[in-house]
Amino acid sequence: MKIAELIIGFSGGLAVGCGFVAFLTMLGIIPRLIQLTKTIRFLKVFISCVILGTLFGTYLSFTAVHWQQPLILLVVWGTIHGVFNGMLAAGLTEVLNVFPIITRRIGMEGHLLLFLMAFVFGKIAGSLFQWLVLVK
Repeated sequence: MKIAELIIGFSGGLAVGCGFVAFLTMLGIIPRLIQLTKTIRFLKVFISCVILGTLFGTYLSFTAVHWQQPLILLVVWGTIHGVFNGMLAAGLTEVLNVFPIITRRIGMEGHLLLFLMAFVFGKIAGSLFQWLVLVK
């Protein structure tokens, strides 16, 4: 039974990992972010961060590691996660030109900034609600 669990777990992880790499590679999100921010000199740092972040996240997912950290470290950690997710979403929308297409289709061409700010404030409100109200 343990062998079957091992094979299923490994296969699932492999499928998710391949999907994540395909997502980052085929859509060109990280190269586009590097191009937009003009930070090609940090390419090795970006590659290392993606690999180490994936390995560290996998380690934390499969172990019962808990540590007490000061509140300021938690705030910094959360900010870094928020910046990464925001940049990833921004890179994805930049690559796919999602927002210009949506605003054109719903007739809000002149209100793109309002449309983007509604998404930003909605995301902030939803995150605050989740972490301040639901997680207790």
